[in-house]
Amino acid sequence: MDSTSQMGSKEIAIVGAAAALWLSGRDLFGARWINSVVRGVQIGAQSYSFRDRDLPAAIKGYQTVGLGECELWQGHVEPERVSRGQLRKWRLTVPLSRFRAIRGQFDRAGVLLYAYNYSFRKDFTDPEIERGFQMAQALGVKYITASSNVSVAPRVDTYAQKYKITVGFHNHDDTANPDEFSTPETFARALKGASKYLAINLDIGHFTAANCDPVSFIREHHARIVTLHIKDRKKNHGPAVPFGQGDTPIVAVLRLLRDHQWKIPANIEYEYGPKPGLDTIAEMKKCYAYCREALLTNGSRGPAPVKV
Repeated sequence: MDSTSQMGSKEIAIVGAAAALWLSGRDLFGARWINSVVRGVQIGAQSYSFRDRDLPAAIKGYQTVGLGECELWQGHVEPERVSRGQLRKWRLTVPLSRFRAIRGQFDRAGVLLYAYNYSFRKDFTDPEIERGFQMAQALGVKYITASSNVSVAPRVDTYAQKYKITVGFHNHDDTANPDEFSTPETFARALKGASKYLAINLDIGHFTAANCDPVSFIREHHARIVTLHIKDRKKNHGPAVPFGQGDTPIVAVLRLLRDHQWKIPANIEYEYGPKPGLDTIAEMKKCYAYCREALLTNGSRGPAPVKV
């Protein structure tokens, strides 16, 4: 293993201190940690929500919206418009110091970097799989989220155990392809016989679009869920829509986390945009406000649907 991928004891101590200070809201590196915990539920965002801007602007977006936790999308890190071979070469040769520098950007902004999104696919070589864990290690995160193939899970598990980093597999609604995560059955196949380091990153919008019930699934499998993606979609593979306009039980899911105090970050994923006429920051503020109101109130009606 590349020795530069290993964090020293001093770096580990800094990461641990950052997490502790974030929980208390105190300062580190001259920045105040943004507190977006609502009634015990950590609300954050997948940085894919800010895919219309580069990483520094995306981090600024977290600050502007008031979100204190990030699941970092690999598209904010990797080169764009390159061939598959060029991308693999980049992954295997990029200095890991780049990832430590990225962690520093989040720390200085007061945003907790919780997970790195690195989607293992069946065309990945073993060194390419392992490199994702080295990147996550350099970022100082304990979780990787991955839109992967079900069949790649055993290979991923080998390195998850080696690096002691948990991988949460992310679902879409491609129920026609048995090698894509989409339904409870696909998660069950991937996790059967796997180590504790394989887990679930449940996208409640895609799960609803696949005609599955996220509330019952979370009740049954919450101990193995490392993050949620919060978005609204229609059933029967319907489109992504503003919060409250679709069939996804966002309110019920958030209150389930609140009432049981399950420490699963609920990461907003802004998917009904970007599009002409919609401002990403304004829409993210609406999504966050919707989640806050759901958690701060009770009753069957929930927040008013987001208007665009």
